[in-house]
Amino acid sequence: MKRVNIKYLVCSLILILSLTLGAGCHLLPDIDLLPPPNPPSSHTATPIDPDWTLPPIESDALVLPNITDVVAKVKPSVVAINTIIYDIFNRPEEHAGSGWIIDEDGIIITNNHVVEGAESVTVTLANGETFPAEAVCVDSLTDLAVVKINAQNLPPANIGDSCELRVGDWVVAIGNSLGLGISATKGIVSCLGVSLPVSSGQTLYDLIQTDAAINPGNSGGPLVNMRGEVVGITSVKIAMVGVEGMGWAISGKVAMPIIEELVQNGYVIRPWLGVAVSTVNQYLKRKYDLAIDEGAFLREVIADSPADEAGLEEGDAIVSLQDREITTAGELVQALHSYQIGQRIKITYWRGSTKNTTYAILIESPPP
Repeated sequence: MKRVNIKYLVCSLILILSLTLGAGCHLLPDIDLLPPPNPPSSHTATPIDPDWTLPPIESDALVLPNITDVVAKVKPSVVAINTIIYDIFNRPEEHAGSGWIIDEDGIIITNNHVVEGAESVTVTLANGETFPAEAVCVDSLTDLAVVKINAQNLPPANIGDSCELRVGDWVVAIGNSLGLGISATKGIVSCLGVSLPVSSGQTLYDLIQTDAAINPGNSGGPLVNMRGEVVGITSVKIAMVGVEGMGWAISGKVAMPIIEELVQNGYVIRPWLGVAVSTVNQYLKRKYDLAIDEGAFLREVIADSPADEAGLEEGDAIVSLQDREITTAGELVQALHSYQIGQRIKITYWRGSTKNTTYAILIESPPP
C-alpha cells in the first residue's frame, strides 16, 4: 500500500504537545517572509499560461436534490496524485494525495504539501488514465499548488462562492482517501474564517472547518456545496485520540486569486520587506533585552532588502506598521500583504529598550 503523507494530519497534535510541554519556554512559529532572492537566472518559476483567467463562479446553478447527484457531478473532475519522495537515506517513498481539474486543458489544483519535495508527480484521472506532471507551481505560504499535465478535453469542476457558505450547510469532501481511489464523505460546515498554525513558520487563514470525514490522501481534493461547486480545498485534519470530526479546507475566496497567479506567473507576487520573523516570547525578550512582551522579532534581515535599507537589524522587534499594532509574526505577514508594491510604510520597532521609527518602500517579492 502506498504510504500517505501525514505531515498535515498530526500538525495540531504537535501544537498541543508543544504548548503543554513548553510551559515556561513558550516558543511560537517562525515565519520567513520569502527567502533571499536568487539570481534572476536561477529561479525555476515558469508560467503555465500567462493569459489564463479563472473560470466564472456559477451563480445560477440549482441545488442538487441529494448527495448522490453531487458526487456524480463532481467525481469525474477529481484526480489521484501520486508522488515519489526520497528520504534522508535516499530511499524512494510513495505518497498519495488528491487534486481536481480546473481547466479542460490539464490544469490541476492541489496542496503544496502534496507535491512538496517530490522527485516525480503523476496524476491519475477518474477514467484510470495516468499522466506525468509537465509543470508544478507552488505557493507554500497558502499551501496551494497547480499541476499541469498534457491532456485535453478534461471535465473541469465548477467553482462556487465560498462567501455564501453558512455554518450548518451540507458539504461533501471528495478525494483519494488512503491512496485507495476516489471516494466521498459528507458533513456540514462547522465553522468559518478559522486561522490555524500548521507548521513552524506557516499559518493558514480563512479556513472552512467541517466534520466531513477527511483521511490521509484527501489533501488537495475539493470540498463542494450542494450545487456541486468547489468552495474549498481540503488541507488539514487533527489526528489524535479523542478528537473527531475536525477538518479544514482552504476557502475558495483565499485560493482562487493564488491559483490564478500561479498559472499566469509561476509564483505569487507579493509585497516584500525582506525579513524572517518569530513572535516575541520570554526567551527572546531576555536574550535581546527587549522592553516589550509582544511583537514580531526579526531573526534575519536580508541584505539589500527594503528592511535592510530602512536600517532594521537582526534582534529588532516590530510592534506596528502604519500605526497598525503588530503583536505576532502572523500579524506582520497579514499586514504586509495588505499593502501595495511600491508603497512607503511606517515601521515602529524596538531595539533593546529603545523605541524607534523608520520607513521602508515595499518591493515585489523575488521569484523562488
